[in-house]
Amino acid sequence: MLKLLALDRFTILLFVMVILASVVPVSGQAAEVFSVITTVAIAILFFLHGAKLSREAVIQGMMHWKLHALVFTFTFALFPILGLLAKPILVPKLGQELYWGFLFMCFLPSTVQSSIAFTSVAKGNVASAVCSASFSNLIGMFITPVLVGIFILGQSAHGFDPTNSIIQITLLLLVPFILGQLLRPYVFPQMLKLPKLVKVFDQGSILMVVYGAFSGAVVAGLWHQVSGMTLLLLIIACSVLLTLVMWLAWVVPQWLGFAREDQIAAFFCSSKKTLASGVPMAQILFIGQPLGMIVLPIMIFHQIQLMVCGVIANYLEKQPDSTDPQELNS
Repeated sequence: MLKLLALDRFTILLFVMVILASVVPVSGQAAEVFSVITTVAIAILFFLHGAKLSREAVIQGMMHWKLHALVFTFTFALFPILGLLAKPILVPKLGQELYWGFLFMCFLPSTVQSSIAFTSVAKGNVASAVCSASFSNLIGMFITPVLVGIFILGQSAHGFDPTNSIIQITLLLLVPFILGQLLRPYVFPQMLKLPKLVKVFDQGSILMVVYGAFSGAVVAGLWHQVSGMTLLLLIIACSVLLTLVMWLAWVVPQWLGFAREDQIAAFFCSSKKTLASGVPMAQILFIGQPLGMIVLPIMIFHQIQLMVCGVIANYLEKQPDSTDPQELNS
């Protein structure tokens, strides 16, 4: 494992992005420009995914209802249950506000871009990942406010309009993907001449997201709002939650008889939470609450999941298709 970490360039670059963001975070107008560049890179990535996948593969991905049901169950049932069960342990250690943030994180939908990118890097079923992760985010715009209203605010959430989020997801992800599908007869032959092109955008977009997200945390000064010990306990709590969910997200699809490609897609789509949708939703749902404390858990969890998934995705990429999935647990 140490050899893998030492020699894997992508893993090293992930750490470099975190260190770079801590030392030289992007902020102000530069952050806005960087955000635009990242958005363009993500759009190009999904355009390439659309051009790469055959129409038959997309239709098959949409029809894989067992995988989508599993991801939905993990995202909006398992995560919330684990978060609620952790209340007696976390509230005395973290305080009420940070626990609210931890629970809010458990209510969020899965990531879209990184789930699909990691699935692609790990040679999983990208078509199913696109459908499953996109569906998770769309339905999450409605389910997350309801869960927050019931279990955190104590009443139904009002004034949350998911229209903008749905439009943003559609324009950023689905439109480029559909455009890639439509132009596939012209684009795919050129992609065959540049086989590493999609991989470059896969890994490059993830690195940009890591740097941008961590820069936002540093600039906002969230790391200084809690003590070092409390921050350490929060990191441990997020790590334990991620470890448990990732283990279940790997073995449950195997128990259900999923093919390796589908197992990989389910693994990455089921085990992560979205920062991109989480922060804007928190700004609306927690008006008058300590927003910095609310979003800190998802910012920490986001960094941990990207780092861990980056290592695992590259590990899986190097394995032959016949590799026993149990080797991941060794």
